[in-house]
Amino acid sequence: QPPPLRQLLRQDLPQRAAHRAVRDGVQVRRRPGDGPAVLRLFFHDCFVNGCDASVLLDNATPFVESEKDAEPNDSLGGFDVIEEIKSHLEHSCPATVSCADILALASRDAVALLEGPTWNVQLGRKDARGADRDAAENDLPSPHENVTSLITKFAEYGLDARDMAALSGAHTVGTARCLHYKDHVYGNDGEGGADIDPSFAELRRWTCQAGGDDAAAPFDEQTPMRFDNAYYKDLVARRGLLTSDQALYGCGGPLDHLVEMYSKDANAFEKDFARAMVKMGAIPPPPGTPVEVRLKCSLVNMN
Repeated sequence: QPPPLRQLLRQDLPQRAAHRAVRDGVQVRRRPGDGPAVLRLFFHDCFVNGCDASVLLDNATPFVESEKDAEPNDSLGGFDVIEEIKSHLEHSCPATVSCADILALASRDAVALLEGPTWNVQLGRKDARGADRDAAENDLPSPHENVTSLITKFAEYGLDARDMAALSGAHTVGTARCLHYKDHVYGNDGEGGADIDPSFAELRRWTCQAGGDDAAAPFDEQTPMRFDNAYYKDLVARRGLLTSDQALYGCGGPLDHLVEMYSKDANAFEKDFARAMVKMGAIPPPPGTPVEVRLKCSLVNMN
C-alpha cells in the first residue's frame, strides 16, 4: 500500500526546497559573471574524482589540501553563490541537501538563466570529506590540449566524443585569461599560425599586450552572455579562443561534422548538451571515498 499523501509531501519537501533555494539564489545574484562561473565550477568538480563538491573545500584542516590552489583552478569563481544557497537551505532543511547537489542544480539554473536549455537533475549526491589537489593539477582538461588528448580524458569519465564536443559548448559563455589563450593567438611565429583567423589573433594579442596575463577575453565574442551555438560558429570561422577550443575543428578532424552541425542547428546542440550534462553529473566519487552532507560547503563537518 502506498504511503499517505502527507508522508509523500514531507519526503518531497527537501527536493522542493532545494530547487527553490537554488533558483532564487542564482537569480538574485545576477552579477554578469556568476552564471558562467557556477557552470565552470561544476565541470571542475566533476572532473576531479567525480561530482562530490571537493572543489569547494578550503585549506581548513591538515587533511584538506584545497583544489582551489591548483593552477587550473586559479581563476574559478562563484563560490559565494553556492555558499549563500547552502546557508539558506540549512535554515529550511538542516543537514539534508548536499553541496554537490546544490552545485549540480545551480549549473542547470545558470544555463537556463543565460537563455540555454534545461534538464532534470537527479539528486542524491554526497560531499567528499577531502580534496585532491594533485588530481586537480593533472586530471582537468588543459586549455593547451589537442583533440586526441581531450577525447581520451573525457572517455576516462565515461563521456564519449559527442559528449565532449557538446560539453565544450559551455564556452559559449564566460571569459578566459590571456595566460591560457596566448599560446594560441601568438603561436610559434608570434602571429598565431594557420588554424586561427589572422584578424582575430591580432585582436587578442592586443588584449594581452594591454592587460598582461590576467587580461580577460570572451570565449564567444558575438554573444558572450547568451547560451547559444555561436561558439561553434566561431570555431568554423577559426576564431576559437583557446588551443583546446579550436582543436575541435579544422583539417578534417574527428569532430568537424559535429561542430558544423551545432553551428547550424542550435536545437541539436542544446539537446546534446543537456544529455551530456546529465551524464557528467552522474560521475561518482571513487568507491570508498568518505562522504557526508556538509553543513558548510567550504568545510568538512567536525564530527
